[in-house]
Amino acid sequence: MTIDSSVLRSFSERFHKDPVAQASKSAIARVGLAQATFNNDVLRRHNFKFSDETARGEITYQKQSGRCWMFASLNTARVEVMKKLNLETFEFSQNYSFFWDKLEKAHSFLEYIIETREEELTSRIIRHLLSSENLMQDGGQWDMYAGILKKYGAVPKSCMPETFNSSASSQLGSVLRTLMREDACKLRHAFHEEKKSLDELQAMKEEMLYEVYQILCQTLGEPPTEVKFSYRDKDKKFHRIEGLTPQEFFEKYVGWNLDERISVIHAPTQDKPYFQAYTVKFLSSILEAKPVRYVNVPMEDLKKFAIRSIQAGHPVWFGCDVGQFLARKEGIMDLETYTYEDSLNIHFEMDKASRLDYGESLMTHAMVLVGVDLDENGKPLTWKVENSWGKESGDQGIYSMSDAWMDEFTYQIMVEREFVDEKALAAYDAEVKELEPWDPFGSLA
Repeated sequence: MTIDSSVLRSFSERFHKDPVAQASKSAIARVGLAQATFNNDVLRRHNFKFSDETARGEITYQKQSGRCWMFASLNTARVEVMKKLNLETFEFSQNYSFFWDKLEKAHSFLEYIIETREEELTSRIIRHLLSSENLMQDGGQWDMYAGILKKYGAVPKSCMPETFNSSASSQLGSVLRTLMREDACKLRHAFHEEKKSLDELQAMKEEMLYEVYQILCQTLGEPPTEVKFSYRDKDKKFHRIEGLTPQEFFEKYVGWNLDERISVIHAPTQDKPYFQAYTVKFLSSILEAKPVRYVNVPMEDLKKFAIRSIQAGHPVWFGCDVGQFLARKEGIMDLETYTYEDSLNIHFEMDKASRLDYGESLMTHAMVLVGVDLDENGKPLTWKVENSWGKESGDQGIYSMSDAWMDEFTYQIMVEREFVDEKALAAYDAEVKELEPWDPFGSLA
């Protein structure tokens, strides 16, 4: 068929005879699709009261940056600092981690360009490495952050405060992407046209990395090598911490064994059998760190592990597709937030696997599970979520997520090994299967 006058006339006649379309068109046009289709009944199901909760600090704000995975990671870790220092709240410097992540991502990228130097410029891997969706983006995953913590530690926010560029990172990201593409062009030209050796390419890379370091120092500030932190505890007693490196501060006041914290995913697609470990090619911040590694389990297992962690008082880092059916102002994630199907007379039929396969959904945002509301049978009804979008949305920055929404749009959690069943642990420790760089689970939160 073609779209000709007879087809358009038929469409127009059908539209004017459609009572649903006629009843809703004015409201949708006037106030927008979200406002016109908001289902007020979801407010009844989300009273922001939860049967099981963990400790947490004050709500943080990532502003105009894509650092949610850092905020979620540090917001999970800070609970340990609050306990050990007897603090009401505490905040790590996200800017400190941001600096090292950018430098390490530049290093990884340049190494990947050298590693793939014999690939055709038009090959899928080269196009992937150069794509704006991947190159020097702010986002990441838990395993990538574990590498940063292990190598660089962490510091209180006062040791390296935010700058304009950490809070509004788009311009810095744009400059770095341009620079990295310039450098990729130079490296490939040096190899293909000038016949430079591998040692010569590595020497070029070092000078390129200095340029990145210089830019980061100018835009984010130079990272501290020593922690100097003064505070008053809950009892109003004054304390001062000095003389610790960032690595020592993290080890002493957080004390995590990062090797004991693992990523668990739910990917119900045919290409990813359950109880199998997976990694993703060319996905890293720190090349020498432990590669990204997940174990895929059924959703009921993933939720069981998260509940065990929460009941033991440990917040849970998790990654999800936050924009799906999200009421941002209200702080509600629920499958019935909007009556799109009734109002627009359409039907969404894809399941979670199909949405992954067809690019409709993937992990886009990381937050922290700090509570769950369980019924009399121990089944979750709603989940308490600590977001990093400030206090202006939700319940002073706290969100409520329905269990059904979690089933459909949550993809990854980070928990301690002690909360994971033996079957999943055995799979995690067994042989790992490599996924292609463009796999949905290579997405950055």
